[in-house]
Amino acid sequence: MKLDALDYELPEELIAATPPPERDGGRMMVVNRRMGAITHAGVRDLARYVPDRAALVVNDTRVIPARLYGHRETGGKVELLLVRALDATATRWKAMGRASKPLRPGTTVRIANDLTVRVESRDGEAMLTLALETDDPWRAIDRHGQVPLPPYMRRAPEVFDRERYQTVFARNPGAVAAPTAGLHLTEAILADLEAKGVARASVTLHVGPGTFLPVTVDDLDQHPMHAEWYDIPARSAEIVRGAKQSGGAVVAVGTTVVRTLESWGGDGALQGDTRLLIQPGSTFRVVDRLLTNF
Repeated sequence: MKLDALDYELPEELIAATPPPERDGGRMMVVNRRMGAITHAGVRDLARYVPDRAALVVNDTRVIPARLYGHRETGGKVELLLVRALDATATRWKAMGRASKPLRPGTTVRIANDLTVRVESRDGEAMLTLALETDDPWRAIDRHGQVPLPPYMRRAPEVFDRERYQTVFARNPGAVAAPTAGLHLTEAILADLEAKGVARASVTLHVGPGTFLPVTVDDLDQHPMHAEWYDIPARSAEIVRGAKQSGGAVVAVGTTVVRTLESWGGDGALQGDTRLLIQPGSTFRVVDRLLTNF
């Protein structure tokens, strides 16, 4: 797949910087590939287009306020982006950093009176290993971190982003970006699907910063795909298998769910890292339909 085949014009003024007043206020284009038909609908109409006996699979990752701003002991400004917790206490992290001078091992960064960050090691130019020096890491991150909005939104995070840049089913903290397709779903839409008999299953894939990295090669086969950690609860695996066995469709809410389910494949590991890159020619073993965001 050549990168130039994906070129299209997207005028800057058509990129939304803020969400609509209502979560489910977005438009939805329904593509029937078998018939070659396109229908223009709204997200509120989702239940009409999800077939009976289907399983709807969502990503329950929760976005953390992963962007931290602080100063070196010498006064220089430092920006850090927490990427992945390395222990259960969230004391040690993989992270990315930006400063006027390289952040070398031993550097300390003061974020606030109750939070200091120490650089333990550096992995090439991209990644750092950090130790958070604080009594309660999660509480300190929540208090002093900022929501890491996507760069294409071109604005600073605001108070309302803490709630709107989460899905209504977000449960497990660890993502640095939201699984954006799920942002449109509301409790009312989920209730409509449940009333129709659609089973809902949750998986967790913590979206990493690689989701925003540009593709710098001409051929997608040469693109070094970023890794993201996923977890599929046993009950969710049962729901998906049940839908497949009964002839129902598996509907993935977002490409993060697609990466998770296709990495699992129906009988593989329920936890692990995925580097799956889906492009034309890929085969799908689990997912039948996709709700994706644009």
